[in-house]
Amino acid sequence: MAPRIAGRPRRRRRRRPRWLAFVFIALLVVPVLEIAVIIAVGKVIGGWPTLGLLLLESALGAWLVRREGARAWASLREALRTGRMPSRQLSDAALVLVGGTLLLTPGFLSDIVGFFFILPFTRPIARKALEAAVARRLLRDQGRTRRGGAGSGGAGSGGAGSGGRAPGTTGPDVIEGEVL
Repeated sequence: MAPRIAGRPRRRRRRRPRWLAFVFIALLVVPVLEIAVIIAVGKVIGGWPTLGLLLLESALGAWLVRREGARAWASLREALRTGRMPSRQLSDAALVLVGGTLLLTPGFLSDIVGFFFILPFTRPIARKALEAAVARRLLRDQGRTRRGGAGSGGAGSGGAGSGGRAPGTTGPDVIEGEVL
């Protein structure tokens, strides 16, 4: 540890999130893979048929995004109108949005993933994976908060009156509050 200079607060080094490296690598690797697949398909069926297939996929994807997006939007409005929690509808809308974006990018690999997110018979599989990823992330962040990370309430966190669990107790968390 470096010695602290009098009068200056110690600067903490910010750690980069792990996903940032993954995104950086994906931005480099995915376009190269897309081009390789397009070239391979072009060698097998020819250049013009490959271009036609890419255009056909884009047109089919645009039609499907419009149809499934309208369905997701109507389902979301209905859930809000009836007062239900729209978790499934929100995840469907997010998947249709991401799938549509992937279908707009040229390439066969992104189209496969885009169709997987948009098609009504494969979207439930993608929805379960999305929900599991969100739950895993929330549980990980909740664990950080309990150990005294950001938003934990400082020195008294985890005590009986602080909204956390008292040491040595089991059971659900009880958060005291006032309803206005």
